[in-house]
Amino acid sequence: MPNPVTTLPTAYRWLSAQPLLPRMALEGLALLGTREAPGTADNAAILGWAAELGGAVARDYRADSVPWCGLFMAIVAARAGKPLPQSPLWALSWAQFGRPASAPMLGDVLVFRRQQGGHVGLYLAEDEAAYHVLGGNQGDCVSIARVARHRLLDARRPAYAAMPPSVRAFHVDAAGSLSTNEA
Repeated sequence: MPNPVTTLPTAYRWLSAQPLLPRMALEGLALLGTREAPGTADNAAILGWAAELGGAVARDYRADSVPWCGLFMAIVAARAGKPLPQSPLWALSWAQFGRPASAPMLGDVLVFRRQQGGHVGLYLAEDEAAYHVLGGNQGDCVSIARVARHRLLDARRPAYAAMPPSVRAFHVDAAGSLSTNEA
């Protein structure tokens, strides 16, 4: 896995100073920048995630033009050795992942409402108005986006044998616009 610290946007380089990042965050950061293919083409890497997961995911996911935030979360969780919820391609299914988190922290799964259903990603940080979310299908790529706090449906914490010391809330300055539709 490439070192995600070398690919972090400048505003998030502070993550490189954190001891022992959660495995799901590391796996997700390693995919930062993966982008859908334009037009009717498909990115072989994104389709490869479905094939790697196998079963119903491989059968049901056929084109990167289909919303893929759930697929991103599934490959991140699987590579981190975490169990997947039933129907992991559906963003709202991730509200059944892990255990409830009363306050989101680094590496937690965040499930959001949106007009056409839901969106799922990983908590990296927060500002007064938004969560800074590492997710797939954000601007047609794996990116970090600001998602309004009021859209949060659920925060879920992965099971840890020993919780990494970096699993805590990070407060950062607001920078950039709010994401309004991640599909």
